[in-house]
Amino acid sequence: MHTVSILLLMLLPLSGRAPRGAGSEPLSWLAGCWHLERGSTVIDEQWLSPLGGMMLGAGRTVKNGVVLEYEFTIIRITPAGATYEARPSGQGTAIFTSSAPPAGNEVVFENPAHDFPQRVGYRRVGGDSVVAWIEGNTGSGLKKIEFPYARAACQTAAP
Repeated sequence: MHTVSILLLMLLPLSGRAPRGAGSEPLSWLAGCWHLERGSTVIDEQWLSPLGGMMLGAGRTVKNGVVLEYEFTIIRITPAGATYEARPSGQGTAIFTSSAPPAGNEVVFENPAHDFPQRVGYRRVGGDSVVAWIEGNTGSGLKKIEFPYARAACQTAAP
């Protein structure tokens, strides 16, 4: 399964832009590569274009050249709504749902029974930036962490 995920990531667009024709699908604005730097920490996310009602994604957080965490993600889009299946490193799979089909420039997925987060969201901000966030209740109250990503060129192996 891990090899399949890596092979799928290799099929991502070679540029930072979503492929032509992807604009008609819900969440097509999320397709491509996203990058965030916070000091010595680098966070990258990559999303395959929506096709067949599904998007596949992967992300990793690296600090000082060391991978801190990674995650494989599946978004399934149906006429009734959408699901966000997260497979983070060191944790079990968590599934979050959207009560309506994704439309426009924002999508929020929820799982009130999950420890943290209970909500995962993505909001398009212009053509070249996306704000992702996780939020939920913790033992000390409501917590929200935002990830303001900039569109980036998708990395490929040298020929």
